[in-house]
Amino acid sequence: MRFSRWCRVPWVRALLAGLYVVALAAAVPRGAGGHAREGDWTSEEARRFWGPSRMSDAAGDDSEDGSGTDAARRRAAQRITSSARHFAGVPTVGVIFYVGQDLKDHHCTASVVHSPKGNLIITAGHCGLGDDAAFVPGYRAGADRQPYGIWPIDRTFTDPRRDDYGDGSDLDVAFATVTTDDRGRPIERVTGANRLVRTPGFTNVVTVVGYPASDADPADQAVRCTALTSRLEGHNQMKMRCDGFYSGTSGSPWFTRFDDRKGAGDIAGVLGGLNGGGPDGEDSDRVSYSPLNGDDVFALYLDAINGREPRRA
Repeated sequence: MRFSRWCRVPWVRALLAGLYVVALAAAVPRGAGGHAREGDWTSEEARRFWGPSRMSDAAGDDSEDGSGTDAARRRAAQRITSSARHFAGVPTVGVIFYVGQDLKDHHCTASVVHSPKGNLIITAGHCGLGDDAAFVPGYRAGADRQPYGIWPIDRTFTDPRRDDYGDGSDLDVAFATVTTDDRGRPIERVTGANRLVRTPGFTNVVTVVGYPASDADPADQAVRCTALTSRLEGHNQMKMRCDGFYSGTSGSPWFTRFDDRKGAGDIAGVLGGLNGGGPDGEDSDRVSYSPLNGDDVFALYLDAINGREPRRA
């Protein structure tokens, strides 16, 4: 049995097969989140909220014979990826830990996702946030004060059909709301936010940001990697290769577009899925998975922003 990424040993490196990137046109709103409203949001309202989607100029053919855009992206990725590297982190990505425990005991990664009330984060469904969990964006190991504060989680939303195996692993995504700070501000006004977008397909160029647990990576610092994804056969999931995504990186956002200046981008997936996010055996420390953001993930997003219990037939 394979253990979830947040409770097992090191893994992950990068390069795979690529093409077709789709993202929403509007920029991430600054300080968004003061847009609270009464009543439920409908799917149509959500589409208007996110704005129109458009094809990327970089989209091309999906040839496997070494020709076309696919091959060009593969060659480019081989030049820029091999393993994750440590960096200072970004305000919109951080760690999950349990209140009352040392901050070094963080067990999953999460990120701020834009929402009408500005209070939403996204992570992997198998992280099992439960009671007494908190989110620390832009986590700094050993800091007396965290740069963007500590945000208690007050409610978690997961698809009741989620499982570690089979089709249920395609639903390994969770949203959670966090409380306002002592000045009454929602988290988006402090950190900014990422956009939730539909995954363009199985082959994408992604930038993945996560926080390995300190027992797996003594540096206890954020890591990032840019990779090409391909399909996890038999599942509605992407996979990538990149060393350095050790225990603790479940829930790491997979960005199809990432702005280094803003420290935010478009989230097309999160590290999770089959077996908690990767294979057993010799590739367990090198390969990671992510479910695709499709109708089920956006239905869960609507449940979260409307504050209703997810119910599925």
